[in-house]
Amino acid sequence: MKIEEKLFQKKKSIDDELGRILSQEDSLLFQVMRYAVFSGGKRFRPLLTLCSGEFFGVGLEVLLPFASALELIHNYSLIHDDLPSMDDDDFRRGKPSCHKMYGEDIALLAGDSLLTLAFEVLAQAPVEEELLAQKEQVIKEISHFAGVRGMIGGQLMDITLTSGEITEEDLHELILKKTGALIIVSVKTGAALGQASPSHLEAVVEYGRNIGLAFQIRDDILDSNQEVQKEHLPRPNYVSFFGIAEAKRRLKNFVEGSKRALDEANLESEELHYLAMKLLELKDKDEKE
Repeated sequence: MKIEEKLFQKKKSIDDELGRILSQEDSLLFQVMRYAVFSGGKRFRPLLTLCSGEFFGVGLEVLLPFASALELIHNYSLIHDDLPSMDDDDFRRGKPSCHKMYGEDIALLAGDSLLTLAFEVLAQAPVEEELLAQKEQVIKEISHFAGVRGMIGGQLMDITLTSGEITEEDLHELILKKTGALIIVSVKTGAALGQASPSHLEAVVEYGRNIGLAFQIRDDILDSNQEVQKEHLPRPNYVSFFGIAEAKRRLKNFVEGSKRALDEANLESEELHYLAMKLLELKDKDEKE
């Protein structure tokens, strides 16, 4: 089976599991949650979990709850990020943002619901007794990377720093928190459930750091091709900071860095390599997460 077909099957498994999780009832909040989660998206983060975990010998049935919970957390962050008080985006993946469809109050609660549901899914994830310690550690790390010292901390930097005052160090910290944190913990989760060695865990984290930076630079390059101007002050952006040519050069460097991290640890995962290389494809804005 070709690698594209393998990833397609993994994505289908993720969508099926998300559909099961979000079909518990037909209340308004579940309707909005389904709207947000099934409005598109590449399932990049849960795919990282499945590919990493499978490489270290973990079965799909073990990985799916963790992968799905990470996607729920990701979509909660997108709902909140689109709100007028945050990034003020009227569209997400080519469709009206949640707050444009349902109002700011309902969108806010739907985001909260996705986040709390994610941890319910994690807590209920079935694992064998020998993996209970790994499960506990994974839940702790997901909490950390999604919280104040990770994604939320990055979101705070994003709304408080402006392009005129940010340094290169600030920009990389912002990206590694707001975008990179959930990517890092996604790929690390699969390896941790596979009881990877400390050196292998270090390698997948380095892969995730490089992928996180590449992912955001790609988004910024795609954004730079859009003519839509927002009324609020400009947010930190890789293209506005370095210019388009340097941004593209660094995108390539970070993708190569992610592959090098795996190669140096002898982690010959064709799928993780492939997901990294896909970030070099610069398509239309609707293709971005």
